[in-house]
Parts: sequence; structure tokens; C-alpha cells
Amino acid sequence: MNTKYKLIESDFKFHLGIKLFRIQACASFGSVRKGALGGYIQGEHNLSFVDDAWVYGNAHVYENALVSGNAQVSGNAWVYGNAHVYGNAQVYGEARVYENAQVSGNALVYGNAHVYGNAQVYENAQVSENAQVYGEARVYENAQVSGNALVYGNAHVSGNAHVSGNAQVYGNAQVYGNAQVYGNAHVSGNAHVYGNAHVSGNAHVNCREDLFFVSWAGYSITITPQNISVGCKLWSRYGSLTVFKEYKGAAEEHNMSDETRERHMKIIRLGCSIVKRRKVTKR
Repeated sequence: MNTKYKLIESDFKFHLGIKLFRIQACASFGSVRKGALGGYIQGEHNLSFVDDAWVYGNAHVYENALVSGNAQVSGNAWVYGNAHVYGNAQVYGEARVYENAQVSGNALVYGNAHVYGNAQVYENAQVSENAQVYGEARVYENAQVSGNALVYGNAHVSGNAHVSGNAQVYGNAQVYGNAQVYGNAHVSGNAHVYGNAHVSGNAHVNCREDLFFVSWAGYSITITPQNISVGCKLWSRYGSLTVFKEYKGAAEEHNMSDETRERHMKIIRLGCSIVKRRKVTKR
């Protein structure tokens, strides 16, 4: 028996042809006080009445979607299809969670973000701004997906990784550790991007062999077939001596010692030669 909330029969709206009812709390629970008005749901099957889950504001939950546990859906967010939001998860802003997607744990989905398909966002992960996570993709642990980024297919983003900008991660790719993928970069296939690696610009990494990464003396050096980054400095071409001259200048700006600079130069040369050899082998 539902003693937690009621549907207000006189306060309803039609959303995409579906009749939704405003809810009102019949008892106090969590941060919700008795008598408080909530958002809109299609029926009691959309909001659990045995825990502290709640739908706030102008949020809509309908079709076969379910909000349970201590989850909160608020703002102008929509949760629909067969989607499930549970645990301590929060969906708010203009976010959309639909089809068979699941958002759980302490995950946050907000802004204009979309999570759909069979995608799952859980633990402490965040999906925000205009980002989309779909297909069989997984975003979890402390990972973040933001900007206009897309994560789809069977891709996994985890750890403290951050995918942002116009970046795309898809296929069976995995991004984890403290890795960052941003700009217009694509990570796909069976590629793994990890550690403190930065994949950015127009880089395309589609297998493990495309990435050479090392961290030395506080600097992260990431080499892909398209570019090379040392710390926050990015070069789009590394096949000539230009990159070494530019790197030398950047190193001097940061007062890097001659010994450390030479070590980095050796690593860069080694990484470039490895990537070149691998590209030749793949051909």
C-alpha cells in the first residue's frame, strides 16, 4: 500500500500524448516534508513508495521507467522508456535518461546530458553538459564525461578519467586511470588509454599499439599517430625535427634542467620510432 505519496488527479498534463500527474508527499521522508508537491509521473509504477526516492519540480518520469532507492530526479529532467534511476543517483537540469539505461550509485547526470540504450552510469561517475552515453557503454568509479563528448558501443570510462570537448570513445575502447581524452580526439577499437595520458587535438587511437605513454619527472608524455603532447603542450606533427626544437624551447621556458630535458627527448624519439614502426607493420 502506498502511504508515501499520492497522484493529484486534478493536477495533470499531457506530455507527448501521455497523461502525467503531479505527486504530493503523504508523509515526511528524507528531505521531503509531508504535503510537499513533487514532479510528474505517469503512475505509481514510476516511483517507489518503500524508500526515499523522489521526483521534484517539473521533472517527468513515465512509460516503464522507475526511480527508486534514494534517487532524485529534478529540474526539467525526463526519465522514460525502461530506464532505472536508483541508489543515491541524481538526474537533473535538462538531462534525459531513457530506453534501457541505468543510473545508480552516487552518479550524477545533469545539464543537457543524455544516457540511453543499455548504457550504465554508476558509482561516483558524472555525465554533464551536452555529453551522451549510449549503446552498451559504461561510465563508473570517478569518471567524468562532459562537453559534447560521446561514449558509446562497448566503451568503458572509469577511474578518474575525463572525456570532454568533442571527443568520442567507442568500440571496445577503455579510458581509465587519470587519463584525459578531449578536443576532437577519437579512441576506438580495442584501444586502452590510461595512466596520466592525454589524447587530444585530432588524434585517433584505435588499438593499444597506437598509444605510447610515459610519465617521468612530473611530466606526462603521450604520443599517438597524429600528435604528441608533453604536459599541456601539443604538437600536431612529430615526424620532423620541428617538434624537438619546439619542445626544447618549451622546456627552457619551464626552467627544466638539461638532464631532464635530454631524458624527455630520448623518450620522445623512442616513442615516435615505436609508433612509426607499428604503423608500417599495420600496413
